[in-house]
Amino acid sequence: MHFYPNDRVAVFIDGANLYSAAKSLAAELDFKRMIEVFRERARLVRAYYYTAIVEGEEYSPVRPLVDFLDYNGFTVVTKPMKRFTDAQGQTRSKGNMDIEIAVNMLSLAPQLDHAVLFSGDGDFRRLVEALQDKGVRVTVVSTLKSQPPQIADELRRQADAFIDLADLLDLFGRQRAGA
Repeated sequence: MHFYPNDRVAVFIDGANLYSAAKSLAAELDFKRMIEVFRERARLVRAYYYTAIVEGEEYSPVRPLVDFLDYNGFTVVTKPMKRFTDAQGQTRSKGNMDIEIAVNMLSLAPQLDHAVLFSGDGDFRRLVEALQDKGVRVTVVSTLKSQPPQIADELRRQADAFIDLADLLDLFGRQRAGA
């Protein structure tokens, strides 16, 4: 992972997408160490973590992580997960954070030299291009080393750099319990 020491860097983590990528690699992430790594290598402006939360339930499995991140240097952006019934009568949940990520990345762009996006979602290809048009270098972190790969080819091609999450596990990963 290459950064210039004076780079103004921001990290944008699509929580659901990163969780899926890490799970596919049978790994867990040490978020406290992750933020330290970025602080060691550049001038970290902000680290965002985006996730939808199921509201109205007594216990949410993501709540302890959200609280931990909030107390350890991340700006956590949440919204309620929407529940709906599809045409087949199945109850589904939806908690897409793409708009929140895009708005934050574009609004912070004037203060950045480099943006790091933890997501493999191809919908972000145009967002990456827009940031590049503003002079911001964009690194995308996801994985090709899973079946199926977690990174959309168009997003990987658009990014200035692609880093496979598997290659970062030595820096801020750990084996999942029971893996």
